[in-house]
Amino acid sequence: MLAASPAGAWGPIGHRITAQIAQDNVSGHTLAHIKEILGTEELPESSTWPDEQRSNPAPFWQKESSPWHYVTLPAGTNAENFPHPPEGDAETALERFTKVLRDPAASREDKALALRFVVHIVGDLHQPLHVGNGTDRGANDVKVMWFDAPNNLHWVWDEGLIQRQQLSYSEYAKRLEQRTTPEEVIEWWNIDPKAWIAESAALRAKLYPTPENSRGGSGTAEDPYVLSWQYNYDWTPAEEQRLQQAGIRIAAYLDWVFGEE
Repeated sequence: MLAASPAGAWGPIGHRITAQIAQDNVSGHTLAHIKEILGTEELPESSTWPDEQRSNPAPFWQKESSPWHYVTLPAGTNAENFPHPPEGDAETALERFTKVLRDPAASREDKALALRFVVHIVGDLHQPLHVGNGTDRGANDVKVMWFDAPNNLHWVWDEGLIQRQQLSYSEYAKRLEQRTTPEEVIEWWNIDPKAWIAESAALRAKLYPTPENSRGGSGTAEDPYVLSWQYNYDWTPAEEQRLQQAGIRIAAYLDWVFGEE
């Protein structure tokens, strides 16, 4: 219960942003594989599916898949060799579904499930609070007043910062793609989930509210941090970079998965 919460990283808008960026950056060869598996369903639609199924009463959705949206990396733990729980986590689930996508004997239905999870999980691992520190459920326990509405710090990073822009996912994806340089694409073209996890953990350690960007509070239900314009100003650039990186990494990862033989 002290792990990061399995809430859907970025919320639906964030996941669709990352998936749109990915779809715009994969190779034609990879895009053909995606269409072969998903038909007319595009990556932005598939990216939110693992969260949308959480109301599905099937045991797979209610029990088995819940831990696959996050990892727990306590402060000071090396992302290269941290222990995984018996029920698995986002990194082990990514490995599992990658094997399905590469299995020539897997059914189209199984590959569709796997592809939706891969797109979703890569996005999840770029939301810093989906790499939990093991003490506050991925900052779900850190209570805030976000522009005078009660919530928690995890939600601020899932949805709050993104919603302040008041853009559709396609508008936001286009804006971020226009701001992404070729040099950044080259630099971010990385298929190693441990590197993404380490980046999220390093960022996570910095994003808890401070006296400089909060108007008081201690993060408890009785005394929440009071966050508004200053926190939004301080952290929107980092949030946007993680969305950009997630989109590029989804593309890189899928190009690797479907690499030409």
